[in-house]
Amino acid sequence: MWTDLARVLRLWAPRRAALAGAMLVAMVSALSGVALLALAGQGVAAGLAAGGIFGLAALVWVRPLVLLRPLLRWGERMTSHAAAFHALADTRVWFFRRLAERMPGGIGMRGSGDLLGRVIGDVDALDRLYLGGVLPAGAGLAVLLAIVALLAGEPWLMLLVCLPLAFALVLPLLLAPAAARAAQRAAERRGGLRAAVVDPLAGLEDTLAANAEARAMDRLDGADRALMRGQRSLAKRSAWAGAAGGLLAQLAILAALGWGLAGGTEAAGMVVLALFLSVAAAEALGLMPRAGAALASAGAGARRLFEAADTPAPVAEPSHPAAMPSSSELVLKDIRFGWRPGAPVLDRLDLTLGEGERVAILGPSGAGKSTLSALLTKLAAPEAGTIRLGGTDIAGLPAADIRSRIVVLSQQARLFDDTIAANLRLAAPGAPDAALWRALAKAGIADHVRGLPEGLETRCGEGGTRFSGGEARRIALARALLPPAGILILDEPTTGLDAAAERAFLATLATACEGRSLLLVTHRLTGAEPLDRVLRLAGGRLLAATA
Repeated sequence: MWTDLARVLRLWAPRRAALAGAMLVAMVSALSGVALLALAGQGVAAGLAAGGIFGLAALVWVRPLVLLRPLLRWGERMTSHAAAFHALADTRVWFFRRLAERMPGGIGMRGSGDLLGRVIGDVDALDRLYLGGVLPAGAGLAVLLAIVALLAGEPWLMLLVCLPLAFALVLPLLLAPAAARAAQRAAERRGGLRAAVVDPLAGLEDTLAANAEARAMDRLDGADRALMRGQRSLAKRSAWAGAAGGLLAQLAILAALGWGLAGGTEAAGMVVLALFLSVAAAEALGLMPRAGAALASAGAGARRLFEAADTPAPVAEPSHPAAMPSSSELVLKDIRFGWRPGAPVLDRLDLTLGEGERVAILGPSGAGKSTLSALLTKLAAPEAGTIRLGGTDIAGLPAADIRSRIVVLSQQARLFDDTIAANLRLAAPGAPDAALWRALAKAGIADHVRGLPEGLETRCGEGGTRFSGGEARRIALARALLPPAGILILDEPTTGLDAAAERAFLATLATACEGRSLLLVTHRLTGAEPLDRVLRLAGGRLLAATA
């Protein structure tokens, strides 16, 4: 747990200034409470000893502190939460990038609900590391040191008061490891609950068609009950820790009273000060033991994040990247690859795609056509053989550079529930509207988009549901055409289209792919495709075929 939490803090290093600033404000706020009660205690003690003259002078300073403290508390909440939320946002972006780099090398086999839980719930749990652990610990330490300094004139009194408070400060470190197991179970069950909610909804039509609503509800109910048991266990630990913190704070007060009773009237002034300081410390340190549960929850979230983020990437990045070649010629030689050991999908495959050449690869489902696309874009690495781009082995080229040269329009090309412009700019974030219109024109959909009331700002709906299959496919094609990539791979681009829409879509390829190499991966041809060669994929190898 501690290793995971330390790694989270290292991830937050770019935010160290904001986090340290919030810590400073929290410490000043906590010390203002100590100062307030210390002055009050000193005033009362001095009043008892000197007839109230010195006591009144000390109490004069109480009013400014009473007015200042709410402002400090407000500043503490604002700065600490702003710093924590920015750190969480950075962590969520980092985690999403790690997931994207690892698709499809194992992360994609996790349930969508489980991944959603890690991106949202487990990242959110990390705020307890700072807001529930580090921040109160820093403020508590400042309070404890202040009390040590103020009571240093009476070493035994200082020792009796500060020992319970010091134990309250370190108690979270002792309680967190035991609470970590309960927190881990709760985090896993929370992920199970999200999966039980998201998975049936993602396939709602199939769930209804199979009359599986009752089974889905039973699964949801079971996951909910399991999560409640896990949360109940964690809440019990937190409650016992809170009770322990309250007891330790009371022990500090009792210690001061006991020392006063033993010392008689001569010790009255110092005892009053110690009592007031103990009350001040109770606010900062009395709830510290609960930080153990907070740290445990943060540790469980961190473990689940790093478990997914540390899944080995399907293709390792080169330690010394080669320069990108100027040529876009692709040459595959003796390629062997299988998703499972001992079951090669491609075996001694050879392919040459010259610059500007248009080649179709035919093959039935499962023949390895999509696997070939994954290899060309470094989503997977061949077990044997080489893939060269412009004469350079792509193993020595960064994946991002490869994907800037090779663009794939897959059969699952997705439009997100955002505007047309936002969906297009996924491929080129800084593209101006003029470039978007040119790409839409090449894809044969510009006139249709211009006719829409909101034009480029028209929302696509989840999965492009506001458009027909052919229109959505053309928008996806425009997105693929937007970056200046030299090679375009179309993987079953007409999946789900009727015959007329399919012919219309394919008829645009000659214009759309002008100046680019084209690799069309499909299970059949219509005769409308603009091709130079047709190859057939069978037995893991490419064979010549007639168009």
